Amino acid sequence: MSETPFAEFYESLVKLAKSFERKDLLVKIQPDLEANIIRIYGEKTDSLVLAKTGLEGISELAYTTAEHHPYWSLIFNSSQILKIVLEKWNDNLTKEELDEISWNVDEIKNTARKLEEK
Repeated sequence: MSETPFAEFYESLVKLAKSFERKDLLVKIQPDLEANIIRIYGEKTDSLVLAKTGLEGISELAYTTAEHHPYWSLIFNSSQILKIVLEKWNDNLTKEELDEISWNVDEIKNTARKLEEK
């Protein structure tokens, strides 16, 4: 079975990344070839940065999903909570931020109740 063009691209990308090792630039590559996604990031990228960038995709889905979708509120309010938490990961949450989180939790609970009723 021959490789897909995307898999071939990935293999070329790995070779390119290895060529930069000689220049002391280490690059991490995370492929998901089934989804046609390749993530590339520098060696000093930490888990918090990766979580924030992952949240961008979730937030984009929440912002582009029509409000009439039954799960819209779940993803939107969850992403809002995560955004606050990740931004304040190394700091204390303020009273206002905790209030906003509580409001989002209430919205999630309300949506879950509505989904149970269906």
